[in-house]
Amino acid sequence: MDDKQIVDLYWVRSEKAITETANKYGKYCYYIAYNILYNNNDSEECVNDTYLKAWNVIPPQRPNKLSTFLGKITRNLALDRYRYNSREKRRGSQVPLIIDELAECISATGNIEHIIDEMVLVDCLNRFLAMLPAETRKIFMRRYWYFSPIKDIAKDFSISKSNVKMTLLRARNKLKQLLEKEGIEI
Repeated sequence: MDDKQIVDLYWVRSEKAITETANKYGKYCYYIAYNILYNNNDSEECVNDTYLKAWNVIPPQRPNKLSTFLGKITRNLALDRYRYNSREKRRGSQVPLIIDELAECISATGNIEHIIDEMVLVDCLNRFLAMLPAETRKIFMRRYWYFSPIKDIAKDFSISKSNVKMTLLRARNKLKQLLEKEGIEI
């Protein structure tokens, strides 16, 4: 079933929408959640919460790209769960390491009240990603959007872990230079 048909099922409030979503995107959402949480039960719960959230927001929203829409929901739910688990002293994922890697480029204390600044940053990040070579962009996104471990990225791209690390370092340095050039505080 294609994405438009699945979204149409949500719009007519058919429970088949959840089944079709799970069949098509369940593994994808689980992958995102597990790379953040490193816990099967929490990851499965995030995926189920993703289906519920999708059910609650479609309609009125009609996502253009269902995979991106579901991925973003899953990622946000998993990060929320990670923060909750961290407060409870339950650790095990690479989230702090990944956030530290980006901290040198983007301030971790970002001021959410400045929506305009956020929009400028999003535009700058989009331009940055567009200027990267395709493989570098994919490696960067795998690490910083999907929270993939370096060893998994290296395996999937058939390159060494040190090559992945160097690619990420160079990309972060380019991002830092672009942000400084644009006058975005780091």
